[in-house]
Amino acid sequence: MKKRMVSFLFSCLFLFLYTFAHAKPPQLTNRDTRIKIEEILKAHVSHQQLNTELTRRAIQNFIDELDPTKTYFLESDLAPWIEPSTALLQQTLEGYKKEDFSTFEAIHTKLIDAIARRNDMDIELEKAELPKDAKPSEFKDIQWAKNKEELLDRHLRIKALQLQTAEKISPESKEQFFQRIYKRRLNREGELTGNSAKEREQIMLSYILKATSSALDSQTIYFTPSEASQFMIQVQQRLFGIGAQLRDDLNGLTIVRLVEGGPASISNKLKVGDKIIAVNKEPVVGMDIVEAVELIRGPQGSSIVLTILREIKDKDSERVWEEKLDIDIVRGEVILKESRLETSFEPYGDGIIGILHLFSFYQDAKSSSSADLAAAIETLKSEHNLKGIILDLRNNAGGLLPQAVSVTGLFISKGVVVSVKDNTGQIQHLRNLEGKKAWDGPMLVLTNRLSASAAEIVAQTLQDYGRAYIVGDAETFGKGTFQTFTLESANYGKVNPKGEYKVTRGRYYTVSGKSPQLIGVKADIHVPGIYSQMEIGEKHAKYPVPTDQIAPNFEDNLADVPSIHRSHYERLYKKEFQLIQTNYTPYLEPIKKNSQERIVLNKNYQYLLKEIAKQDLSLDPTEQFGQTDLQLTETLNVMKDFILFLELEQTQKTAKAA
Repeated sequence: MKKRMVSFLFSCLFLFLYTFAHAKPPQLTNRDTRIKIEEILKAHVSHQQLNTELTRRAIQNFIDELDPTKTYFLESDLAPWIEPSTALLQQTLEGYKKEDFSTFEAIHTKLIDAIARRNDMDIELEKAELPKDAKPSEFKDIQWAKNKEELLDRHLRIKALQLQTAEKISPESKEQFFQRIYKRRLNREGELTGNSAKEREQIMLSYILKATSSALDSQTIYFTPSEASQFMIQVQQRLFGIGAQLRDDLNGLTIVRLVEGGPASISNKLKVGDKIIAVNKEPVVGMDIVEAVELIRGPQGSSIVLTILREIKDKDSERVWEEKLDIDIVRGEVILKESRLETSFEPYGDGIIGILHLFSFYQDAKSSSSADLAAAIETLKSEHNLKGIILDLRNNAGGLLPQAVSVTGLFISKGVVVSVKDNTGQIQHLRNLEGKKAWDGPMLVLTNRLSASAAEIVAQTLQDYGRAYIVGDAETFGKGTFQTFTLESANYGKVNPKGEYKVTRGRYYTVSGKSPQLIGVKADIHVPGIYSQMEIGEKHAKYPVPTDQIAPNFEDNLADVPSIHRSHYERLYKKEFQLIQTNYTPYLEPIKKNSQERIVLNKNYQYLLKEIAKQDLSLDPTEQFGQTDLQLTETLNVMKDFILFLELEQTQKTAKAA
């Protein structure tokens, strides 16, 4: 079983939940299901019709949705569908058109039988001796059990992991602990089977919609009504909770990220790598991660006690042990505007290097990412001798496309920033029409594997124009697609009882004609960070949309502008058109060489590289490496080299002129 990570668009916990818990299934009929599938296909960027390959994917998705932990089905149960025959695929494909979903119904019926078999195992599980060597890592990429004995052993190993944690919580309450797990399992099984024949059919149809939509690509999703409501919370960027990203490791919920500006981050009590095992003394081991999220959520200002296990490492003796702690956190409203932009600077020579950490691309009635950045740059320029700027886009998952254009426009003159091609093949260019730059000097853009979407547009466009070097992880997330959602913000609260959907409509391209889709933005200077070896990004998704390329648009012919407006644009373009800069090109190789040598000689950095090779999410740069941010520190060194080369060139020019 792959580790299940709850990952949300703005890297926040509690924004968006996939669950049927405490919600009625969508009011679907076979006809509704066919119509929704046809609507999704009509809007999709590359798949306008179902075919046998998409049908095969849908069957696989359906099985995975029903039994994601591979703890119910046996391989023999799924024999007709694991490697479906051409005849079965064709029959299922024809069934979509005829509103006949008998293939999926047969699989769902098998699940009901598998649930009954699982319940019959309880007596054997009670009597059997638990293994002592069970580890969470053995459940990564797990295959279907081949027989009942193997399935029984799997449950015993899971129970052993749960027991290890139960004893750390409270050894005397093990029986109560496992009773809770049993109750939660029954609830989950009830959500899969329903309370009546009608509910069972509606649940099955909703899973067919989920399986078929996600067969098109990783970003196309069907939402039940309750999920659609939660998605709107996500879009509005408001939540109440602690602000953390969790991963279910069977023996607890591991914190893989703390949202900057969230209650957990501000309190400084929790750390990445901590394993949550109880919430307000309620054990969460064995609990569905969605249920755990519900426990952690709560009113603003209310308190919550998280029982955690923290791994402690003694550097001298290399001894490792776990410490159990009760952490009290006050829930708060996590709004990204509280950490939208962070400004700092580093003294250098007779001036400073400005560091602008932009967390998202935002706009509301009072502020915007571009306006806030412009103001921050103006302040740095007015109060200091600003020598260079580092635009830090690490962990920036994107945001509003017009803001990506406006932010880029702070650093270039007039010209195309990004192009959009939709499912009809029509291309539209989004341009910067402001000639005045907020900053025209040395610039680096710092990115990592979590830099995505609008962040990739800004980084790659500045790279395309030769306006900045890209520094950081070898590549970014690789999301170069855009989606539309059937539920508009204005209609929030009026969710379709049949469900809603989000569909991939097209791709983004920067001025060079390249799309970051799947491949990401490549760093000019590789300075790895703690996520650099993680399997993060669109290319690791199940069925990603392939990358694509269009013609470059450095010379803008305004072909997409209606002829009636073209003369107006031509007048705007007469002056200050952005050309490709080549003045920084000679310095790239020596700067790269200097950076690589520094990293090799830096013992802390070498230790970091060894640790990240293990993909260890418990990394704490402050404690383990003696610095708050090695990646940023080296980026500052790169900028110092950059400025030095430019100043030396200017000195030489002045000397020649004299």
